[in-house]
Amino acid sequence: MEKVVIFGASGHGSVVLDCIEKQGEYQVIGFIDSYKSKGEKFNGYEILGSEYDLPQLIDKYNIYGGIIAIGDNWTRKLAADRVASIAPNLVFISAIHPNATIGRNCYIGEGAVVMPGAIINANSWIGDFCIINTNASLDHNGKLGNFSSIAPRVSTGGNFNLGKYSAVSLGASVIENISIGEHTVVGAGSVVINDIADNLVVYGTPAKVVRNRAINEKYLARKKTTLISVSNSLV
Repeated sequence: MEKVVIFGASGHGSVVLDCIEKQGEYQVIGFIDSYKSKGEKFNGYEILGSEYDLPQLIDKYNIYGGIIAIGDNWTRKLAADRVASIAPNLVFISAIHPNATIGRNCYIGEGAVVMPGAIINANSWIGDFCIINTNASLDHNGKLGNFSSIAPRVSTGGNFNLGKYSAVSLGASVIENISIGEHTVVGAGSVVINDIADNLVVYGTPAKVVRNRAINEKYLARKKTTLISVSNSLV
């Protein structure tokens, strides 16, 4: 099996590890994480160092590829760009849990994560570095733009289109034939019945615009430590 590393020793990284192990196509060598000590153990695997150690690590372990295990969409994009600049020949793998259901004629891009219980129905298109989380459902002809995500138990109708870097949060529902723009966040438990433009925060039943949103604004749990610094750190 090809050898791979996981970028981000976090809770999300644990679930990504589980997906890769159960997928059975790659051998995980360890984690890359700038916020943990080199040699520290995480889920039984070693922290190998930071992204700056990648060239040496690739040669030492004959590493084929890696996956960015960072939940925030924009942060994941910055991390992917940085890794690509440091190790341009590293392959970004996708992790698909065997308990996920993938319909016919579906496309899944590089660096994507499909969690256990997720359903991707026929003729859907999943862009690069997307996350389809636990028990989330994307109905037929759905499209997720690069670096977008749908959270646990999200349910979407057919012909759904989610723009780049956008996120649909926990337990939200989206009716059929809906388009959501880029860099937009739908709040947890919302019901979306109308199209939504770019750079917005919306929530409620039905979902309504609450305010505008900056492209680099964090939207996950407030107490989380920032996972990336553009200047000198990856995770």
